[in-house]
Amino acid sequence: MPSFDEVLKEAGEFGRFQKRVFFLLSQTGITFSSLFASVVFLGRAPENFWCRIPGAAELSKRCGWTLEEERNFTVLPLHLGNKSSSGECERLDVEWDDSVSCASSLAHYGNHSMGHLPLTTCHDNWVYDQPHSSLISEYNLVCGNAWMLDLSQAILNLGFLTGAFILGYAADRYGRILIYLLSCLGVGICGIIVAFAPNFTVFLIFRFLQGVFGKGTWMTCYVIVTEIVGSDQRIVGIVIQIFFTLGIMILPGIAYLIPTWQGIQLAISLPNFIFLLYYWVVPESPRWLLTRKKGEKALKIMRNIAKHNGKFLSPHYSEITVSNEEVSNPSFLDLVRTPQMRRCTLILMYAWFASALIYQGLVMRLGIVGGNLYLDFFISGAVELPAAFLIIVTIDRVGRRLPFAISNIVAGIACLITAFLPEDIPWLKTTVATLGRLSITIAFEVVYLVNSELYPTTLRNFGVSLCSSLCDLGGIIAPFLLFRLAAIWLELPLIIFSILAVVCGLLVLLLPETKGISLPETVEDVEQLSSHFGKCGKKKKHRDTSSYI
Repeated sequence: MPSFDEVLKEAGEFGRFQKRVFFLLSQTGITFSSLFASVVFLGRAPENFWCRIPGAAELSKRCGWTLEEERNFTVLPLHLGNKSSSGECERLDVEWDDSVSCASSLAHYGNHSMGHLPLTTCHDNWVYDQPHSSLISEYNLVCGNAWMLDLSQAILNLGFLTGAFILGYAADRYGRILIYLLSCLGVGICGIIVAFAPNFTVFLIFRFLQGVFGKGTWMTCYVIVTEIVGSDQRIVGIVIQIFFTLGIMILPGIAYLIPTWQGIQLAISLPNFIFLLYYWVVPESPRWLLTRKKGEKALKIMRNIAKHNGKFLSPHYSEITVSNEEVSNPSFLDLVRTPQMRRCTLILMYAWFASALIYQGLVMRLGIVGGNLYLDFFISGAVELPAAFLIIVTIDRVGRRLPFAISNIVAGIACLITAFLPEDIPWLKTTVATLGRLSITIAFEVVYLVNSELYPTTLRNFGVSLCSSLCDLGGIIAPFLLFRLAAIWLELPLIIFSILAVVCGLLVLLLPETKGISLPETVEDVEQLSSHFGKCGKKKKHRDTSSYI
């Protein structure tokens, strides 16, 4: 009986059918990246807000004050008497009632001089110039509550982490396309509920669920695309990430055109319902069907692929075999039991963690550094486009390890230089920061490929899932690290990013080079890989990639 790869070669490894499926599923990258980075625009800091004195709204209505006049009565005395207070997180310790006159609202302070006005902490009585433009103004995430914005992004990443395990397992058990479609439905429904959440608790619950389903859409579309192409087309795993970058570039345009956070949330969530139409055009992965012993369905799909590709599948193909079998219950111990496997696992886990933390930190940093947020965010996305092309050009010429290491080290150096460049030469600061963003993007995309190539067939899927879970852990930590350290010194997060990146760049030099060698079949094959240049194992003409994800 022919193997799946032999049948796929005859049906067309990357013909018209695969290109159509690739293009359709790649659109998921746009919606997923918009969800991934949306906090930058959903949580924009309000330009003007202040704390209202209890009873001020009623007094303002009775006196016919405008909002600006009420603000002057409330905040101006603070500026004059307590110059350290801005009126945002503190207010005058007084309540205005019917006894307060419109002409002398401050007269009842008695013997208090303007320099010693009594103050108290503001809790929940803030007034915003644009009350529904941001998550911050919607749920009062200011002053002592500012950390809750960090929490909202951490919760999203926790959803990504949960989705990777739960929906990854479900996709292996129940099918790729079924979980993809259910995930798209879940992202859309949860996104609508998030937009109209009555309180912050409900918002967090459904943002978490949107993260779970969002990771399901991205993960399963990536798997389907890589499973229906030939072994020489693994580069589609890099190319599909270009659509992730396109989503980053489109997001600021959406935010610019839509003034409210609810509108932005709906704009990035509703397109997921369109993906439900893929039920009629995207088939189940034939590789997965074979692992579930559904050879007839797999063969039917292969004949359809051949037909759309203008090929003819030989009638003698009545059955297909799959060459790779996964171990029944892989465990973490299998990944660290032998020296080479242990080295690869620990370094890759750190690489996923560092890449995700730095990448997401640099994305969110754009929201706090000032300047034109929309333009800066678009440019930062545009500079990611060359990353995929640089990877495509270099990895089959100079290998994986050097680009992986150099991109991390350059990212670290760029972050360090950016932190100490003066603000009065913004063009240089922006240029160096852009170089750092490009470099960490390359590192982030290469780790996908390297992780798959360094694990044996029997542990590949489990190993990639486990190591990449550190990516979501980095995403959980990133907002707290960025916003809390930036409150001490704006550039302090860049120092941390620099250290993490340079250490990662040095560590990946200890990994084996995988350019031009066959994918390892067993743990013994991995142990024979050398971390020295030029001693990378034996070349094979064809690589077995039926487990590549």
